[in-house]
Amino acid sequence: MAAAADGYTFETLAVSTPQENVYHVQLNRPDKLNAMNNTMWREIGQCFDKLGEDSDCRAIVLSGNGRLFTSGLDLSDMSGIVSVVMGDDDVARKCRLLHHLIKEFQDSFTALEKCPKPVIAAIHSACVGGGVDLICAADIRYCASDAWFQVKEVELGLAADVGTLQRLPKIIGNQSLVRELAFSARKVFSGEALQCGLVSRVFSDKESVLNGALDMATTIASMSPVAVQNTKTTLIHARDHTVQEGLDYVATLNMTMLQSEDLRIAAMAMMNKGKKPTFAKL
Repeated sequence: MAAAADGYTFETLAVSTPQENVYHVQLNRPDKLNAMNNTMWREIGQCFDKLGEDSDCRAIVLSGNGRLFTSGLDLSDMSGIVSVVMGDDDVARKCRLLHHLIKEFQDSFTALEKCPKPVIAAIHSACVGGGVDLICAADIRYCASDAWFQVKEVELGLAADVGTLQRLPKIIGNQSLVRELAFSARKVFSGEALQCGLVSRVFSDKESVLNGALDMATTIASMSPVAVQNTKTTLIHARDHTVQEGLDYVATLNMTMLQSEDLRIAAMAMMNKGKKPTFAKL
């Protein structure tokens, strides 16, 4: 059993260190089907902000404890939003409060993307609504064969506002499919998720997908943290900029990073075939 991670105590998340430099973050409200309440929204942001600064962490696996990954938004815990909508304030004041709440939710999931450590989502069973927003902010997505995904917000009378409509089109590269899913709230099962590029691998069951994600995280954690973390930031920058802007960005970045000792260590290991390089903390 993986050891609990020191300094990572949360009400709705369980954080452990199954391998050296690998952290495992579990959505941990199994009795509530990992429904995302206000506490979970807040703690996800806090957790990934902290992992981003933790020099012992080089790769992260995100999974769900219990029967499914997440059932999405916990509607029973949305009294804050309801009280604003139903309150007596005028439209301008309501809008200001709602904008603040929405931005807090967005920032919490964007913390996965801003975290310089690669995040691998290991999904089993249902990944609904806010769960799709969450995994779209991860770097790598694996799923079990029983996994299914649903952009559910239109069924609730909402437009998804925490990242799916911004990130999913760039993940699967098919505007027609994205719009079909977002307009209809139909379910996507594991085979289609693999075919369209939402996930990169499908495993037989929950245990297998988690082990596969942990194996990949362990491989990533053995690489130069300078190289891996700068690769992640470069990829995200490139996604949102022109090719030339991306080239300019990485040129400026690497004129510094190529001077890192990690390059020398990796080169020496390659010349001494069979020797595994060891990299310092970053």
